[in-house]
Amino acid sequence: MEPDLSTVAHEVAEAFARYEDALVHERNDELDTWFWDDPAIVRFGIAEIQYGPAAIAAWRRRAPHVGFDRTLRNTCVVPLGPDHAVVATEFTRPGRPTVGRQSQVWMRRPDGWRIVHAHVSVLDEADVEHAGTPQAR
Repeated sequence: MEPDLSTVAHEVAEAFARYEDALVHERNDELDTWFWDDPAIVRFGIAEIQYGPAAIAAWRRRAPHVGFDRTLRNTCVVPLGPDHAVVATEFTRPGRPTVGRQSQVWMRRPDGWRIVHAHVSVLDEADVEHAGTPQAR
């Protein structure tokens, strides 16, 4: 029987929204819980790389605030099965000529949905070529 992937998409979208709220409001202890507590987790940031949850937590505590003016756009949640999903989004800030790109792989764990891989990058908006239409599930 095929799993109901719309339920997975909804669950991950809710988890991602709570993660984003914790990020914007600098609730670092909560952010720590959203990442898989396993040494295999990887986060590729804009100008940094972390391997393992301790490295991610340490970096978050010295990282600059993402800003209250951070706006998400074109957020897509793509379920890959009953226990895995990918979230991709773009982020902007008023008055800045850049667009950020963020992708995360989420996995259902016994304690809930957790990010098991993350990648963030930033480009000059003028250099970005968009093609197609973002699709959410």
